[in-house]
Amino acid sequence: MTAQESLDLISVTLNNNRRSILRNSAKYFVLWGTLLTLTSLAVYLLWHLTGKPQWNFLWFAMPLVGYPVAALMGKNKTAVPQNEVSKMLGAVWSVFGAFAITLSAVAVFLVPMNVTLIIVIIMGLAECMSGVLLKNWPIIVCGFLLGVGGAVFAMLVKSEAQLLVFTLGGILLLATGFVMKLQNK
Repeated sequence: MTAQESLDLISVTLNNNRRSILRNSAKYFVLWGTLLTLTSLAVYLLWHLTGKPQWNFLWFAMPLVGYPVAALMGKNKTAVPQNEVSKMLGAVWSVFGAFAITLSAVAVFLVPMNVTLIIVIIMGLAECMSGVLLKNWPIIVCGFLLGVGGAVFAMLVKSEAQLLVFTLGGILLLATGFVMKLQNK
């Protein structure tokens, strides 16, 4: 095999892996987009109707539901070999989750802060970085819109309506998942 043939084989393999990751990741974008949309609407409506911000504790239920469902979704999938891109993608979202949960707990128990602003920025950044890793412009654009647009929204809206930025985030994650499915049928 010549050097050029070897490079072509590596390039084809990387592109096939990237497409496989996109195809397999789409369902997780749909899952988390759905959970984010439903949770944000529930927290907003309950807070708005009762006037009690304690409904924000429902956010902690989202990972309790999402992680087991994600594990079940991945249980019967065909094994895709782990590569550097898939490992980095998992790391990006794991770091986002750790930051989101920790900052939320800090805001509740230690130092009040605008958690909505912080989480929407890091969530947009995580999605944008996922798009960069996967070389996928729709994911990059959705992540950028979520991070920047969500930050502006979070700064302009000061009531419980600020939570609706996460409804937008959920819709963008859903849209990302559906675009990924369409692109990689």
